Amino acid sequence: MENKKPAITNDYIFKQIFSKRGNESILKDFLIGVLEIPIEKIKVQSEVSLEKELEENKLGKLDILAILNDNTIVNIEVQVENQYNFIDRSLYYWSGSYYNDLKAGEDYTETRKTIGINILNYEIFKEGPYHEIARLKREYNNKLVTDKLEIHYIQMPKFIKEKRGSKTKLDQWMQFLCQKNNKEVALVMEKNNEIKKANEEYEYLTGEARDRRIAYLVDKTKKDYNTRLKVEKEIAIKERKKGAD
Repeated sequence: MENKKPAITNDYIFKQIFSKRGNESILKDFLIGVLEIPIEKIKVQSEVSLEKELEENKLGKLDILAILNDNTIVNIEVQVENQYNFIDRSLYYWSGSYYNDLKAGEDYTETRKTIGINILNYEIFKEGPYHEIARLKREYNNKLVTDKLEIHYIQMPKFIKEKRGSKTKLDQWMQFLCQKNNKEVALVMEKNNEIKKANEEYEYLTGEARDRRIAYLVDKTKKDYNTRLKVEKEIAIKERKKGAD
């Protein structure tokens, strides 16, 4: 039976590629593709829990949270299965990050711009392009109320249907994330060194090298445990002998 690799959007795989220490440049390049803004500095936190004091409120977990240029919060959520509640969930995640950033005693004007990026393995909107952005606007003249709220919905099936190739940096990253066209994936790795690095990380995480590393660590843990038991047993015997004397 064929040993199929887990998808890049697998929770563990995605976090390891994009939020592991040392992979900041990979996440930075991906975010430049999504947001189309210059990013000079990025600080990554691998996972953040949004907790409310009241017991009846739910616990939400974000896949990746990052601070850009010291003034913008970005949280990234990957959703593989359609649970038909994601609009509400995406608002919940966004509001949690926005609310928790304001420290006691700070003025409301000190809240930072907060961006939610949602990568979905299904179509959340029937119409429109694969990458859509929701913002807070007035009905009058469609004017923006604030730029502090920004939520992105990136729909992988729509990207595949559109057959866009690799026209933009985000298109390049989508080719890598979707893994549906080997020729295009090879092409974008030639164009973008950060995608090549991400692919090397992916191959390691899903290949024999990782399996050997895990086997070594398991064996080491067992030996360390057995050694500790042996030492503790010897110490206990010595203590009993001292007590008998």
